[in-house]
Amino acid sequence: MSLLREAEKCIANQKLFTELNAFITPLQSLGSYADRIRDADVRRENGTLKSPLDGRLIAIKDNICTRSLPTTCASRMLEKFTSPFDATVINSLENAGAIIGGKTNLDEFGMGSHSTHSHFGPVKNYFDIVNGDGSERSLSAGGSSGGSAVAVATDQCYAALGTDTGGSVRLPAAYTGIVGFKPSYGLISRWGVIAYANSLDTVGILAKRTSIVREVFNILNHHDARDPTNLSTSTRSRIATAVSQLHSSSRLSSRPLRIGVPIEYNLTEMTSDVRKVWLSTLQTLEKQGHTLHPISLPSTKHALSAYYILAPAEASSNLAKYDGIRYGTRAEGPDKGEEPNDYLYARTRGEGFGDEVRRRILLGSFSLSADAMDNYFIQAQRVRRLVQNDFDNVFALKNPLGDDAEVENRAPSPAETKVDVIIGPTTASLPPSLASVTEDQDSAVSAPLHSYVTDVCTVPASLAGLPAISVPVPAPTGKSLGDGKTGFDKVGIQIIGQYGDDNLVLRVAELLEVN
Repeated sequence: MSLLREAEKCIANQKLFTELNAFITPLQSLGSYADRIRDADVRRENGTLKSPLDGRLIAIKDNICTRSLPTTCASRMLEKFTSPFDATVINSLENAGAIIGGKTNLDEFGMGSHSTHSHFGPVKNYFDIVNGDGSERSLSAGGSSGGSAVAVATDQCYAALGTDTGGSVRLPAAYTGIVGFKPSYGLISRWGVIAYANSLDTVGILAKRTSIVREVFNILNHHDARDPTNLSTSTRSRIATAVSQLHSSSRLSSRPLRIGVPIEYNLTEMTSDVRKVWLSTLQTLEKQGHTLHPISLPSTKHALSAYYILAPAEASSNLAKYDGIRYGTRAEGPDKGEEPNDYLYARTRGEGFGDEVRRRILLGSFSLSADAMDNYFIQAQRVRRLVQNDFDNVFALKNPLGDDAEVENRAPSPAETKVDVIIGPTTASLPPSLASVTEDQDSAVSAPLHSYVTDVCTVPASLAGLPAISVPVPAPTGKSLGDGKTGFDKVGIQIIGQYGDDNLVLRVAELLEVN
């Protein structure tokens, strides 16, 4: 298929699947992009493509700044905002010949697990639950990058960018049956990405195949001096040396993989469907000659609690600037509440932010207060270090950024329990119905907790800044999951690697795809 025909098909699908609400700002038509794509077709015939993405449509999560399209973060606060500059990842894609194929829907400012907290309405999964009376109910698309995931799953683009703070790329990938990759923190520039939690935010990639994810990652993985959290060239070189040192000394390309199976991920809340696919995945790898090793990550049970202290704390600080004066849409009428001591911007922030954003601002402000700082924020930072140490203790590759980074990496001896990668479920259950999620949101108590625990398997890797990918693995029987009431037949299996070992994580993902 020509690149032009592929792009036209993507645009047609954007119009066909409008009810899924995957896009806030769809591309509508190719317009002037058609000439660029025709030129890419010519380069394809001549074997002179700029990159594998030359002439391809890449959808962008709507918290990544673009000059050509609005950037709303799915919030009323930014519904009229258009960035005066492009994010670094946008520049990198366009330099590679890619076409920005629209801005996708998300939870407001990336805060949510089901893409329902959007000023522009919830994202709907393309899978449905069939009720006993023959009617259908939509499933959750996951969040917060649900729009990007649905756009990829329904061929509305070639690939998509999302952002992953605690699982916001991997979870929707698992719920929509596609691949979702969160690289090591600091590899991809965050300059021009509207922040939720700076120490956790990572630009992620969603696609139908790991090979496509790799294509996008290779283009975005470079140093950017404008982003202070982006790894320097010298640090990247040191990481590459450490990784190659281990892999060459252990002949990883020829020896079996040592796969870690975390016992803490075997949750009591895990559904039988997810557990069966996880076990069948491990059995398949074992039959190929790879070895399985039970590992313990004891701090995992505290990771979710720490995350929901740290992330809201950073969010409350990041969102302080949206007051209708410096940034954000100003509320109409007198911009002050009814109380005499209300701040000038009280009405603007009250109307501009949705319920979930306001909830996290309050949580974060409390944990950063003088009375609560030591008991909450500082303790959560200590837990974060424990989580990172747990991972460092089980991987054969020593953390290239760790205190003992200069210690020579070596292959593990048979008696050791060090592993190359960790494999577990991306989420403990299949996607819930969208109706059940939105109904739960009516309860001020149960809704947040029910939504937050969805991230229990994805948060630990985010706290440690590790590369992680969710790969769709079919059910052993090949039949529909969820008691046969849905067309859903895949479960997201998560692969986690040591910091900087992103290529191995992608390689193992490709191994699972083959089987």
